[in-house]
Amino acid sequence: MSRWTPTRPLGFGEFVALMALLISTVAFSIDAMLPALPTIGQELSPDSPARGQLVITAFVLGLGLGTLVWGPVSDAFGRKSVLLVGIALYLAGAVLAIYSWSIETLLAARLLQGFGGAAPRVVATAMVRDLYEGRSMARVTSIIMTLFVLVPALAPSVGAGIIWLSHWRMIFLAFVVFGVTAALWLMLRQPESLPPEKRRPLRPRALWASIVEIVSNPAVMVYVVALAFAFAPLFAWLSNLPMIFDDVYDRASTFPFWFAATALVAGTASIVNARMVMRLGMKKIATSAFAWQASVSLLFLWLLQLNLPEPWDFGLFFVFMCSAFFSIGLTFGNLNALALLPLGHMAGIGSSVVMALSTMGSVMIALPISLAYDGTPLPLITGMLICASVALLLMLLARRVAQDETA
Repeated sequence: MSRWTPTRPLGFGEFVALMALLISTVAFSIDAMLPALPTIGQELSPDSPARGQLVITAFVLGLGLGTLVWGPVSDAFGRKSVLLVGIALYLAGAVLAIYSWSIETLLAARLLQGFGGAAPRVVATAMVRDLYEGRSMARVTSIIMTLFVLVPALAPSVGAGIIWLSHWRMIFLAFVVFGVTAALWLMLRQPESLPPEKRRPLRPRALWASIVEIVSNPAVMVYVVALAFAFAPLFAWLSNLPMIFDDVYDRASTFPFWFAATALVAGTASIVNARMVMRLGMKKIATSAFAWQASVSLLFLWLLQLNLPEPWDFGLFFVFMCSAFFSIGLTFGNLNALALLPLGHMAGIGSSVVMALSTMGSVMIALPISLAYDGTPLPLITGMLICASVALLLMLLARRVAQDETA
């Protein structure tokens, strides 16, 4: 019995590694599929191959639905059991996808997989908040992100390797192995982080009261909006970068390698933040990161006017790309910890609401930036300048509405 209900807390390193594995479920499930999309479209929807792209959309839709569900449920029933239920649904979706012989069945499987995959993303964050707060949580999150960044850097290559060795359906088998590994590790090693006396009943009136408390808290919402502006450029980058590498720099074939290099560079931001946050605090680091983003974006807008020859123009853009991803890496853990700082008594629903609002806000802000693409990097860099400037103003506003000096 004790094997399946561990009570001894995990060591710091093992806990961080487990949380990183759980949180990276979403990135792995999206990025590993990217190389398979053209083949899926041609095989399952030959009359309309573009429908293969919906494999990502269906997963993200399920993810959005699950983000709003798993947090409150884990507040009521505990983190560990809810995590395992979510992983079970994720595994069921992966198995269904392996045996899907129509695009409609595959999309339904991905919807289920995304819904279940939201649990590791949301509930693992709540589990971190159960055990850490403030600067300590920001430090833990930063270290988690250092490990997490390896997943989007390597996942497309993993997917391409599986396709080369076997068939795109075997990517879903990799998801099964990934999910089973996470579930066994969680069951055998991680104790429950939310004791029964701290759980909140799953009643509509109580849920509504919690949501109202969250959205009416200025100290939470200012950081949620800042998170939205921090991540909007990232979504815009992901949408535009393949086109920029192809149309502007004629490097479409080597894009995965440049993207992986950028992701690895960005991972160093989390290492820097983990080392500095206990001394400098979350507010100061995030504010400085946004000031750096805005300044560098302005500088690169000016440098673009010089029309440097190849390869200097690409080298300049790559440096800017690394700088942008690095500065984003300095904001995620800090802003997330700041937003959840007043919500320790309802970390599950708090994590759900913060993630849902900031993600939806980021997508809405990123959409016009992405649609403004004109065959040059100019709209992307301009969008980053605007987003960083607004986020910087929000961090300055936070000094008035969020008075916790320990942050």
